[in-house]
Amino acid sequence: MSRHLPLLLIVSSPSGAGKTTLCNMLLGEFADIRFSVSHTTRQPRPGEIDGKHYHFVGNAEFDQMIEDDLFLEWAQVHGNRYGTARAEIRAAATEGLDLVFDIDYQGARQIKQEYQEAVSVFVLPPSLPDLQQRLRTRGTETPQSLERRFKAALEEISHYDEFDYLLVNDDVDRAYRNGVRAILLAERTRRIRATHLAEDLLR
Repeated sequence: MSRHLPLLLIVSSPSGAGKTTLCNMLLGEFADIRFSVSHTTRQPRPGEIDGKHYHFVGNAEFDQMIEDDLFLEWAQVHGNRYGTARAEIRAAATEGLDLVFDIDYQGARQIKQEYQEAVSVFVLPPSLPDLQQRLRTRGTETPQSLERRFKAALEEISHYDEFDYLLVNDDVDRAYRNGVRAILLAERTRRIRATHLAEDLLR
């Protein structure tokens, strides 16, 4: 049986809107989808594991990867750089898995430029006061960084029209069930990805 190319599912949102939670729910249910582990120049947060949550690298190594054209996409976010290595897609294809990306609009734009068939989902908060409250309750932000993240969130939201799907995360279980999960299942049956099912029968 021939194997279709991996479905590239991009999930983006402003900080605090819940994209990471939704991605983790997807990974917890489906064994045939893997998380694209980004490279970053920022320092690990408590509990983060190198190679699982991110590949933590220095600026010199990140610069060298850019020079060697090893990134499918990269961007600067909140003063640090993040990038997706091309090797992530090759590994998913080799293992016969689909791939989910937890990245911002800049990265989503670059991936879509190279892979037009990639599917992008933007997760919206139910309201701006709700988003501010979510950021506060994290307990990891200073008043200054909270203000920066909120301004960055407004910038992120202004790029909503670059995405295929818009999803309001007012209830995480509903946003997962009727949102990212439903999108994954529907996109897997699109003809461009499921052609092999009919072609195998016609052989």
